[in-house]
Amino acid sequence: MNLKDESFGGNFRPPNDCASEGKIRQLMKLSAVIFDLNGTVVADEDEYGEAFSKVLRRLGVKVNSHYPHQGGIGVEENWRIFREKYNIKTDKTNSELAVETQQEYLKLIPRITLRDGFENLIEGLRSTGIKIALATSNTWNVVERLFDSLGIEKYFDSVTTGEEVGEKKPNPEIFEIASDKLVVSPNECLVIEDSSAGIEAAKFAGMKVIAIARDTLYKKELSKADLVVENLSEITPNAIYDLG
Repeated sequence: MNLKDESFGGNFRPPNDCASEGKIRQLMKLSAVIFDLNGTVVADEDEYGEAFSKVLRRLGVKVNSHYPHQGGIGVEENWRIFREKYNIKTDKTNSELAVETQQEYLKLIPRITLRDGFENLIEGLRSTGIKIALATSNTWNVVERLFDSLGIEKYFDSVTTGEEVGEKKPNPEIFEIASDKLVVSPNECLVIEDSSAGIEAAKFAGMKVIAIARDTLYKKELSKADLVVENLSEITPNAIYDLG
């Protein structure tokens, strides 16, 4: 049996041949997988794009892109960039604009779903004894609302949010905190991300990283990852082993 034909999930069983058994033993050196949230665990790129666009329009800024923001760095940090990029004139602080954006996003939560393959991947990883963490630049308020809506809090051994760090991604602090909470060395962690900032942060932390791209064109922005996939079902035992 070839490991390349296997995916994580309830039906996964280690193959019998010696070479494949060696790969399974190598895989077991992985102690933890750290997931980003937005765009990685949940498919909400469109919803955040819509939320940012609505607030920008109120400020007289019309954007053509469905994704005007930079993923991974946090909502308030995006407003620092927007203020300079579009020469926005407003008495509102970046914090206040971030709150408005989150309010628009929260209205859209009922239409947000998990990424395909997430639950099978999680169940397969947990069945091997691998710890699972969530590390997101988002706020606990938003995380909690998504947990309530999608029922996924049970999957994570620890959760780290943007309020816990002094510097957001691409600073590695959030992943360092996540690994500390799990009592796992960074070199035994694999990060699953969807942003260039998150990839850079994982690399700075000394972790391997798999990036999930929303489409083929977006893959180019994630090229610094050890592996880029378009679906979580592509993250197989063999794919993890091949990361080295």
